[in-house]
Amino acid sequence: MRDRQASQGARRAREFEAFVAGAAGRLLHAATLLTAEPPTDNPRARRLLTLALAHTYASWDRLRGEDPYDRTRQQLAVRFARGAWHQYGRFRPAPASVLAGLSPQERLIVVLRLYEGVAEEQTAALLGLPVERVRTICARAMATLLHPPRRPASAALEAEVAPS
Repeated sequence: MRDRQASQGARRAREFEAFVAGAAGRLLHAATLLTAEPPTDNPRARRLLTLALAHTYASWDRLRGEDPYDRTRQQLAVRFARGAWHQYGRFRPAPASVLAGLSPQERLIVVLRLYEGVAEEQTAALLGLPVERVRTICARAMATLLHPPRRPASAALEAEVAPS
């Protein structure tokens, strides 16, 4: 009996390691986009990914036909949403990030919809929002990304005049 459990545990560990080896890079990139941290220094994204992967590993035997990537991406989104909603305002992403100008909710929807390719209906169900709201938030975020708000003329002038 112990031999069987040990072999099942070893098989489970090998399967999970293979999954992480194949998916961790893309998941880390998604987490980095969510947190709007620079790719070279992303401790919040790494922590977010570690927690999502730990949850996936804990439920590995119960996946039964589910895609572990989808499960991990869902955990990543849920954990980001919970943390971002509570910490919004306390943590500001690096201004060098293109996504830093978006709210956490806008970032989450843009990453899920455009980077991960999740359908509007699935994104809405994951976040508990109506589909129309997801569509509106995504459109507003894309407008912000494509046409960033201009700095006031005085701030732009000060930036040009300031000594280097």
